[in-house]
Amino acid sequence: MMTTTNGQAPAFDPATLRNKRVLVYSLGIEGRDLARFMVRYGADVTVSDTRSDAALAAAKAHAPDGVGRVVTGQPLLSPEGFDLVAVSQSILRSDPAMARARAAGVPTTSQMRLFLQLCPGPVVGITGSSGKTTTTALVAAMARESGAKHIVGGNIGEALLGRLDEIEADTTVILEISHTQLQYTDRSPHIAAITNVTPNHLDQFRWDEYVGLKRHILEYQHEDDIAVMNADDPTSAALLADARGRVLRTSIAGPLPAGADGGWLDGPNVVVRIGADELIVARRNDIGLRGRHNLANVVMASAIARAAGFSGNAIAAAIRTFRGVPHRLESVGRAHGALWINDSIATSPERAIAGMEAYHERVVLLLGGRGKNLPLERLQDLVKQRCRAVVCFGEAGEQFADAMLGVLREVHLVPTLDDAVERAASLVQPGDVVLLSPGGTSFDAYPNFEARGQHFRELVRRLDGFSEEVN
Repeated sequence: MMTTTNGQAPAFDPATLRNKRVLVYSLGIEGRDLARFMVRYGADVTVSDTRSDAALAAAKAHAPDGVGRVVTGQPLLSPEGFDLVAVSQSILRSDPAMARARAAGVPTTSQMRLFLQLCPGPVVGITGSSGKTTTTALVAAMARESGAKHIVGGNIGEALLGRLDEIEADTTVILEISHTQLQYTDRSPHIAAITNVTPNHLDQFRWDEYVGLKRHILEYQHEDDIAVMNADDPTSAALLADARGRVLRTSIAGPLPAGADGGWLDGPNVVVRIGADELIVARRNDIGLRGRHNLANVVMASAIARAAGFSGNAIAAAIRTFRGVPHRLESVGRAHGALWINDSIATSPERAIAGMEAYHERVVLLLGGRGKNLPLERLQDLVKQRCRAVVCFGEAGEQFADAMLGVLREVHLVPTLDDAVERAASLVQPGDVVLLSPGGTSFDAYPNFEARGQHFRELVRRLDGFSEEVN
């Protein structure tokens, strides 16, 4: 079923799927993309998803045409008797079903694995604990400004395999890649970038396992490939030793050493240097995003874009006009004299800290969702300095509230996000910022952080005196 080309990792031959029995785990975005791909090439496809029919209907997750069998509402089907298992990123290698597949000798693939094997164009892959979505979106904006032929996808929800026909040898593919998407890959992007590696997802992985998955994006690079690494982040910087190709460093702490390639913040300027080519690509005042973490994202995106061959003018134009992506420090509007911010993407304490540091105003912080067993000490310190009040909600609400009660008097525990918005509205004072930067995942009550952020928007817009004015 596999072939080898140019000394690279084995490549999948779709023609070998005809009449093969393929088991697809999950009816999520990736699972549906995998199922369509398998059906297209003549496989006999079975889909297994542990969610109930009602939950799948609510998520609008329906099996694609041509799928022979769908099994829902029970543990994942055993892989015995199948020729191939194709998994969504939500199915971890540690899952008992995957252990059974290995024991039975049933080969495994995934959406990202197949895409990297089959993509004919150069791939830019961006991973990291935080900042990868903003960095990916900004690199895509730079590609648009440059007029480059490109597509954007990966962890941001695109059905990658369904877009292979759009991609030619000169199409730059810009991917956000999560650590779970890296579980099954056997190729690396031509340009592989790591924004940072900080404690996250420790409810699912040990720290060394998590770091190893991030490192995996570099594992199959060659000497003509490029690694872009955040030199300010100790864990990312340590991974520089694993790079096989050209290395670009990025920093907002000051200039890079003489002769080092990469990007940095030099006073008011964003500078990128690759070899003899050194450019000021933007002024700090041109950046419309708030927070030091977004300065790091801009510098990282600029270095990636130059490595991809985009012009300095295109990079500068994108930076001037880019205003971020939904659910990431997104200004919803004003109510009760306060600015309400949707930062639903902040699914770890580290991300909540970055959100708070983006504002000088007093903050009413909404914390909650499902916890990840991550340290809270730095979050406690910042809450003590910056917050007027903290409102905790959801499955991890009590855990967050217990932690915050030690550092702040105004700590409130409520059941749901609806209650949290209502309570926050009663606590704010004019000039405050109400920040939904939950520090936990959405999975206690929502299918994803986007759904949680959309619900927050709707709740805020219903408040008395709501205005879309954000300045």
